[in-house]
Amino acid sequence: GEFACWLLFGITGSGKTELYTSLISQVLEQGKQALLLVPEINLSPQLEALLRGRFPQHRVVCLHSGLNDGERLENWLLAQSGEAQVILGTRLAVFTPIPNLALIIVDEEHDASFKQQEGLRYSARDVAIFRAKQANVPVVLGSATPALESYHHALSGRYRMAALTQRAVGNAALPSLRCIDIRRAKLNEGLSEPLIAALKERLQRGEQSLIFINRRGYAPVLMCSACGWISGCTRCSSRLVLHLREKKLRCHHCGHEERVPVACPSCGNVDLIPLGQGTQRVENALSALFPSARILRIDRDSTRRKAVWPGMLKSIQEQQVDILVGTQILAKGHDFPKLSLVGVLNPDTSLYSTDFRASERLFAQLMQVAGRAGRAEIPGEVLIQTQFPDHPLFEALRRHDYDAFAKTLLAERRHAGLPPFMHQALLRAEATHSSTVMSYLADAARLASRINHGVTIYDPVPAHMPRLAGRERGQLLVQCASRKKLQAFLKDWHSKLMEASSKKVRWALDVDPLEF
Repeated sequence: GEFACWLLFGITGSGKTELYTSLISQVLEQGKQALLLVPEINLSPQLEALLRGRFPQHRVVCLHSGLNDGERLENWLLAQSGEAQVILGTRLAVFTPIPNLALIIVDEEHDASFKQQEGLRYSARDVAIFRAKQANVPVVLGSATPALESYHHALSGRYRMAALTQRAVGNAALPSLRCIDIRRAKLNEGLSEPLIAALKERLQRGEQSLIFINRRGYAPVLMCSACGWISGCTRCSSRLVLHLREKKLRCHHCGHEERVPVACPSCGNVDLIPLGQGTQRVENALSALFPSARILRIDRDSTRRKAVWPGMLKSIQEQQVDILVGTQILAKGHDFPKLSLVGVLNPDTSLYSTDFRASERLFAQLMQVAGRAGRAEIPGEVLIQTQFPDHPLFEALRRHDYDAFAKTLLAERRHAGLPPFMHQALLRAEATHSSTVMSYLADAARLASRINHGVTIYDPVPAHMPRLAGRERGQLLVQCASRKKLQAFLKDWHSKLMEASSKKVRWALDVDPLEF
């Protein structure tokens, strides 16, 4: 009946969804409406079926980009009129008019998908909190691995925290976790002997396994063995990913596609080598190792068609699949009772990234995907292939100790002057030529320096990916320990930037940026 922001910190499989439905039930008994936000479209069919089964007498509607215009309009009107009592949606659903709103739930609140990165930039999680305060209703942020910002607010008393420390199913326990040192191990198409043996054991026992690799396609890059040519995108500062079945090289950033060349475009050598592993290559390797196994690949390519994903979920639930190969689509929210083994490939790239949030994201991702195993009576096991088995991140994962890991990261962030102890904004600019971008950002920095609000202004730099879809990109970071001072500065700076706008440059201010 009043505003409060609750952080529901519950381990994987602890029954957070059950708690959501219990809270929604209380709201429905009062004749009110509830809004439940999820980060991915792929999580909505399972939740929608659960909600419809739990509340058959009430109207449940979905709002996400997978609907056509007619479906979205109909559901929007049902929510706006009050006929729909439960609204389930992705980030844009946070703006849906709900006249009798009594509860907002943000599931997997740590997920970066809640941040709109283009056009109108906003964080659906933060908008949900603000909207709950306006409506004077409670908001629940649920996660097994909360965002450091949310966790910091809970520790400082700004948010209230409720913890679920045990799995909901009586005999279920958190999976055991082991790192496989691949520095000296012999790999078969990226798979180590212990992982292959564990997969074979699960097949013999009739249990399901999941191989997690967060890279789709066959291989991340195609290289010439003679001259060193690498398949690069002509429109981006990135590589073209080999998709062998479609016989295409595809950029996962701008969508550019090319046919796979029969010979090296540089020297004419026909010996072109695929480097690294993607989901397609792992699927092929598993098919060769286990010819009789029923293998299902789940990534953005295999789930592109509208009706495919619910069918895949049904086949997994009905034990028509032995081995799953998937990306982060499978990492969160799903409950597969027969899944007892999770194998993780190639997680090391995030351990020493220049992005200060990389280790936080990797820990959350690995803890979430590990949580898919052992959710029922069958014990779960997680095998992580890594070159750094003694890294502190993996030590914390072995203990399933998010609390200790988060407090270590918070201490590092405080010492380094980074969020959540510092508030940031990023001026992003793009143009046809890099010189135009850097000149514009230099002018913007001079305008910023004339506004004295105690804000630190950094030098303009190229973006992490300097070229994207044929446009050159740069950025300018400003930060301040006081949110109020930063907002006052941004108000003045934005008005000056509007006056000095150039037709040659597209620019945007991104407050609390997640990507650099």
